[in-house]
Amino acid sequence: MNNHFFFFMALAFILTHEMDAVKAREWVIFPGLSRLDDKTGYCVFTLLHVPLYLLLLLGVCNPNGLNATVIRGLDVFFIVHVFLHTAYLKHPKNEFKSALSWLLILGAGVGGLLDLWL
Repeated sequence: MNNHFFFFMALAFILTHEMDAVKAREWVIFPGLSRLDDKTGYCVFTLLHVPLYLLLLLGVCNPNGLNATVIRGLDVFFIVHVFLHTAYLKHPKNEFKSALSWLLILGAGVGGLLDLWL
């Protein structure tokens, strides 16, 4: 597990980013979810994280040890996630403008990159 320090660092950043995503109302910039009213969008966005977190935890907390394929896939996602946020930077409803929001987004991407590289 220690040989994936940067993966776990990236995971901590992305999970904290998801907390920030609720504050920033990220659902308003997602295709499909953006059509929902704010209360419904919040509920759907939040509830969608339950199966995502379940799959994430099942993939990472494998009783047979860390699943290298899951970790590599998530490392790539952490990097791609930075580019997705960059692509949506000028979206009129994007609220990820603060230094903290970008620290969380970039922290996950850098952690994923370092885990792949090292």
